[in-house]
Amino acid sequence: MALQDTLLKQLSESAGVSGAENEIRQLIYDAIKDHVTDLRVDTMGNLLAVKKGTGKSSLKVMVAAHMDEVGFMVMGVDSDGLIKFSSVGGIDPRILPALRVHVGKDKTPGVITWKPIHLSWKEKDVKKTDSFRIDIGAENKAAAEGKAQPGDRVTFASETIALTENIVRGKAFDDRAGCAELIELIKGDPFPFDLLVAFTVQEEIGSRGAQIAAQGLKPDVAIVLEATAAHEVPQSDDEPDITTVTKLGHGPVITYMDKGSIAHPGLRKLFVRVAEQLGIPHQFRSPQYAGGTDAAVIHVANAGVATITISVPCRYLHSPYLMLDLNDFQNVVKLVRTTLMQLSPSDLER
Repeated sequence: MALQDTLLKQLSESAGVSGAENEIRQLIYDAIKDHVTDLRVDTMGNLLAVKKGTGKSSLKVMVAAHMDEVGFMVMGVDSDGLIKFSSVGGIDPRILPALRVHVGKDKTPGVITWKPIHLSWKEKDVKKTDSFRIDIGAENKAAAEGKAQPGDRVTFASETIALTENIVRGKAFDDRAGCAELIELIKGDPFPFDLLVAFTVQEEIGSRGAQIAAQGLKPDVAIVLEATAAHEVPQSDDEPDITTVTKLGHGPVITYMDKGSIAHPGLRKLFVRVAEQLGIPHQFRSPQYAGGTDAAVIHVANAGVATITISVPCRYLHSPYLMLDLNDFQNVVKLVRTTLMQLSPSDLER
């Protein structure tokens, strides 16, 4: 199927900066409503549901993917009509100059201000986010205020396209790829247990939605579907290759540890065993360079939850243009689906 027709493209191009996930949540709601029961939105904004199982297992299994993306928030308007903003989530200010963005619910086109090289070639310091503004072409403050109010979110203005047969480029694959994977799991055959579905909010600013979802659902087991860093740029001869983390096309990423959690050993062994049984290429996350995920709050919820993160590798995380390999994407779905079919209480024993 052409990328143009895929749910992944729709998810990627939808807006959903942390705390304002309405648009992306509605898209997912419409995609899963005919395949689940108990579909609801909780107070935090998480989209929760149950995919009914066969009843062969009494395990309570949660699969989570976060809906939100990094972006910006409007903080006000200058007297000359330029928009002040702040980052929402981790964004490197070095990518900001001349960046194209969409402002507010109407997705007003804008450009982050940039001093031309002719005027700035002697400057060496990296500018902080609060030194930039968004230019929407407004003639004055009143005109800009008609388009942007404090609290409005700002997203990257990015189109999702196919670069090759397998490599696609777009914004917010972290974690719209995980959302698309979870939707595929929901639309597939039933599992031995009822699957507790959680599309979470506000992961990029502290996994706030996942904390509430896990407390409410009270799972025995949790699988977090994520995107993780691939950084395959050439290294200089005297620079050790310590930043690659993962590689595109090398399969699903099975987490040993990240900065917020250590994977449950039984689940980790199970995923590795199933990957080897299926002949699925797979790789492991380098603990010292891995960021955090919703697993950080889920695994310590209630009396504790056996938790693991399974990721698709992506280049250029937290930027306007991420890249992923569709083979990795499909292999994550295949690996998670088969592993859940084989999951038993004995895999959770210490």
